[in-house]
Amino acid sequence: MATTHTLRAKHRRSALRTLAFLSPWLIGFAVFFAYPMISTVYFSFMHYDGFKPPTWSGTKNWTYVFEHYPFFWPALRNTLWLVVIMVTLRVLFGLGIGMLITKIKTGTGVFRTLFYLPYLAPPVAATMAFAFLLNPGTGPVNSILEKIGIPAPGWFNDPNWSKPALTLMFLWGVGDLMVIFMAALLDVPKEQYEAAELDGASAWQRFRFVTLPNISPIIMFAVVTGVIAAMQCYTQPLIAGKVASGVIQGAGTMFEPGYPEHSTLTLPQLVYNLGFQRFDYGSACVVALVLFALSMAFTALLMRRRGGLIQAGD
Repeated sequence: MATTHTLRAKHRRSALRTLAFLSPWLIGFAVFFAYPMISTVYFSFMHYDGFKPPTWSGTKNWTYVFEHYPFFWPALRNTLWLVVIMVTLRVLFGLGIGMLITKIKTGTGVFRTLFYLPYLAPPVAATMAFAFLLNPGTGPVNSILEKIGIPAPGWFNDPNWSKPALTLMFLWGVGDLMVIFMAALLDVPKEQYEAAELDGASAWQRFRFVTLPNISPIIMFAVVTGVIAAMQCYTQPLIAGKVASGVIQGAGTMFEPGYPEHSTLTLPQLVYNLGFQRFDYGSACVVALVLFALSMAFTALLMRRRGGLIQAGD
């Protein structure tokens, strides 16, 4: 009996010790994830303006967002466009630059610095600079295109070109992925390249059967983090639309994001617009939950497809 009591006390002390080590993570998880998530779900079914106590509204917020709020579906399409097109191009561009710099014999540090510096530019300043460079009337980019006989796009003033213009800006700041891919490429064993060359493998075959399987976890990391960042894209589209529209927002005025014609509108902008400009916290929580569900769905899909990159080299 005493032995049983001693074992129970030992297990209890071990459990308390384990819980003590886990407590920083558990507290952080509860405060910064569990509580906000539960609150978001709760307020999505409530009518709450931040001033009066919340009242139960059932599924009215969900119905309003999906059926009556005119900006939800354009914002959803734009966000998915950025996830599919912009993230794909950033990963390919970052991988290409990383491979190019690793092949350079001299001046590697200079080129690495030049490609990485744009990533350090503040988002607001970088967006304003691009809006100036791509201005249809006075921007130097369109002036050069007109001189060489290429039709000049409207860029941020054209709904068909606003998202490609945003993608160009994000490609300009691809230095973070370049550094990550460079580290991964330099970590590939040289013996595998030498063996592939002895077997007569071409450059494409060496990339497919040697490079790609070795860096596939890094590619997956770049894609997943890129998808999450695209889902949170707020500052650059908002600033680009404001600068291109020429609207000066002052006290007592409210700028409707998405210029031109809602083509730069994203889901995070809706969360801010609904929650902090229109004080409709219930509908803002609905959009936030949609964002969370999409992020989880994309991440789960990518993790399930993770083996495809490795199997491509088999």
